[in-house]
Amino acid sequence: MRPPDHRPPPGGYAAAHRTPPTRAAAVAVQEELRGRVVALDQGPAPGAPGTLVAGVDVAYDDARDAVAAAAVVVDAATLDVVAQATARGPVPFPYVPGLLAFRELPAALAALDRLPVAPDLVVCDGYGIAHPRRFGLASHLGVITGLPSIGVAKNPFGFAVPTPPGAPRGSVAPLVDPDTGEEVGAAVRTRDGVRPVYVSLGHRVSSAAACAHVLSLARAYRQPETTRLADRLCRAELRRSPDA
Repeated sequence: MRPPDHRPPPGGYAAAHRTPPTRAAAVAVQEELRGRVVALDQGPAPGAPGTLVAGVDVAYDDARDAVAAAAVVVDAATLDVVAQATARGPVPFPYVPGLLAFRELPAALAALDRLPVAPDLVVCDGYGIAHPRRFGLASHLGVITGLPSIGVAKNPFGFAVPTPPGAPRGSVAPLVDPDTGEEVGAAVRTRDGVRPVYVSLGHRVSSAAACAHVLSLARAYRQPETTRLADRLCRAELRRSPDA
C-alpha cells in the first residue's frame, strides 16, 4: 500500500469534478483544462517491478439509465491483481461525441477513490490527446487526479485514420490529425496479425512510453490486461442488482 501522501486528496478525486450543465459548458471545461496536460514521462518505467497500474473501464445500462465503473490494479511486472473497486450511479450527461468523458468521469473517479492502494499509472478504455480538442477521458482523468494516464481505444477516433502498423507484435504506426498534421497517438500491434489498438498519452506520459506500457500490459491478448479485467468487472457490477 502506498503512503498516505500518495492517496487521493481529502474528499477524494470525485470531489474535484463537477458535471457541467450544458454542452457549451462542457466544451469550455475541456478548453480550460487541456492546457494542463503534461506530455513528458513523469511516471514509472514500463513493466517495472512493484509498479501498480490501474485499468479503468465503464459500462452502461441504457434501460435503467445507469453507469458502472471499475478500477482494477495489477502489478506491472507480474500482472497479478492487487486490488479492485467499483462504483455505479445514474448517467450524468447526455451522449455527445467528443464529450463522452463527462458521462464516465464521476463513476470512474469514484471507483478510483475506493481502491485500497494508489496506482502509479492509470490506463483508460478511451482516448487521451487523440481527441478533437486534445482532451479525451484519459487526459481529463489524469489532469483531475494528477496521476500519469494513458488512453487505449479499440478503434481510432473518427477524425484521424492511422497508417496500418506492420504485422508483427510491437509494430507501431502514427495516428495523425489530417487537418493539422499533428501526431496524436499511435496504432500499436499487440499480437501478431491481430487488429491494433489505438494509444494516446493522457497526462504525465510521453507517446513512446504510452506505447511501451501498453505492449508490456498486453502479453496474451489484444487489449492490455488492465482493460480486460476492468471491462469484465464493470459489466458484472452493472448486472448486479442495486439492492444486492
